[in-house]
Amino acid sequence: MNNTLLTAFGLMLVIEGLLPLLLPQAWRDTFKRMVELKDGQLRFVGLMSIIGGLMLIFLSK
Repeated sequence: MNNTLLTAFGLMLVIEGLLPLLLPQAWRDTFKRMVELKDGQLRFVGLMSIIGGLMLIFLSK
């Protein structure tokens, strides 16, 4: 269990690091737009991200 969790966390960090590594200006622009969102909009983005991640997890089994 711990090994799987650490692997998943490591993979998440690798994926999160790809955009700033490959396209730093696009990442910066996207981050600036995210900061300007209202709390409700930002929560919706977070919720959709969680739902999308859970769907990928369940579909991969």
